Amino acid sequence: MSACSSTFRLPNLPNISPQNHNIVMPTTVFLSLRHSTATNPALCKLLCVGNNFDSTPKTIEIPGKITEESPDCEPRIHSSGGDGGAGDSSGGGGGGDSGGGGGDGEGNDGEEKEFGPILKFEEVMKEIELKGVGLPDDMMEAAKTVGIRKMFLLRYLDLQGSVWPLGFLMRYCFMLRDRMLADPSFLFKVGTEIVIDSCCATFAEFQKRGKDFWSEFELYLADLLVGLVVDIALVGMLAPYARIGQPSASSGLFGRIQNACGSLPSSVFEAERPGCRFSVKQRIATYFYKGVLYGSVGFVCGIIGQGIANLIMTAKRNIKKSEDDIPVPPLVKSAALWGVFLAVSSNIRYQIVNGLERIVESSPLAKQLPPVAMAFTVGVRFANNIYGGMQFVDWAKWSGVQ
Repeated sequence: MSACSSTFRLPNLPNISPQNHNIVMPTTVFLSLRHSTATNPALCKLLCVGNNFDSTPKTIEIPGKITEESPDCEPRIHSSGGDGGAGDSSGGGGGGDSGGGGGDGEGNDGEEKEFGPILKFEEVMKEIELKGVGLPDDMMEAAKTVGIRKMFLLRYLDLQGSVWPLGFLMRYCFMLRDRMLADPSFLFKVGTEIVIDSCCATFAEFQKRGKDFWSEFELYLADLLVGLVVDIALVGMLAPYARIGQPSASSGLFGRIQNACGSLPSSVFEAERPGCRFSVKQRIATYFYKGVLYGSVGFVCGIIGQGIANLIMTAKRNIKKSEDDIPVPPLVKSAALWGVFLAVSSNIRYQIVNGLERIVESSPLAKQLPPVAMAFTVGVRFANNIYGGMQFVDWAKWSGVQ
C-alpha cells in the first residue's frame, strides 16, 4: 500500500489565528490526514471540512517525513492473501488450502511459528543435500514454485530414512506421507485402533452371541476381517494432512465439486490454524461428506468381507452338514448394513473421538507430557470400540442379516 489515510473528529475547536492561515473552524472539524509512505520527505495535507465552510476544502501543506512506522498512520491495513485465505500452499496442516478465512500479518506470523518459515528452492536443495536424499516429484515441484514449510521438509527427511516399511511408504505412499507430516502420531492412532478393535470386537461378539459364538464363528471372522480394513479408513479419512504445492485449478462441474470438497476440513472438529479457517457450514458439510465416504468404504468392505465369509460357510457345508448350521447371510444386504452403519454410527462416534483428541493434544499438559495424549487416545478409542462393536451386533440382528 503506497498511502495511508485516516480521519479524525475534533469537536468545538477555537478559531485559528491569522498566522495559521486564517482558517475558522466554528464547531466540528474533520481532519483527513494523507501522506505518502515513500522514503522521500512527504507532504501531510489536512483537509478541513466544518460547518459554514464553502464547498472547497482548505488544505494546509506541512513538509515533513513520515514513515510507515509513524503512529499517525494508524490504523494499519493488512492485505489478505499469500498464506492466508486459501491456506498454505506449501503444505499446511489438515485442510491446509481450505478454509476461507483471510490470513493477515499476525496469521502468517503464527503459522511461521507453528510450521516454520517457507524454504525456497535453494534452501530446500541445501537441506536435502545434507541428508543425501531426493524429494518426490510433487515436493520438488512445490519447492520450485511456492516453497515448502521447513517443519514439513525436515519431518519428511527424518521419516523417509526410517526402517522398512515406513521409509518405503513415506517415499511412495503420498496418503500416508501427508498424514504423517501433519500428525506424527498418526501411525500410533492407526495401530491403537486396529489392536483395540480386534480385541474389543472379539469380546463384544462373544458376549452378544453367547452360546452361538462358535456356530456363528464365520460371521465373527467376517466382521473381524472387514474391521481391520475399516479401521484404517476410519482413522485415515478424519486425520489432518499436509497439502504439498498449489491446488490444481480444475474447471467444469467435476472440478468445482472437487474444489468444494477439498476446501472442507478433514473432520468436523479439526483445529483451525493461522490462515486456515472453517465456517460452520463447512463443518456441517464435512459430516455428510465423510458419511458418504464412510458408507462407500463400508459397502465395498462388506461385499469383500461377507463374500469371503459366505465362501467359507458354503465350503464348510459342502464338506459336512450340521443341524446347527445357520443360513448363509445375504451378500448385498450385509454389505448395505456395513455401509449404513459406518455412514451413521461410526461417522458420529469417530468425529467425536477426533474432537476429544484434539482438545487433549492442544492442552498445555499434553504438550509438556506427550504420553498423556497417547494414554487418552488408548482410553477413548477403547471405549468407542466396545460400544461400537456391541451396537453393530444389535444392528445386524435387528436388520435380520445375522
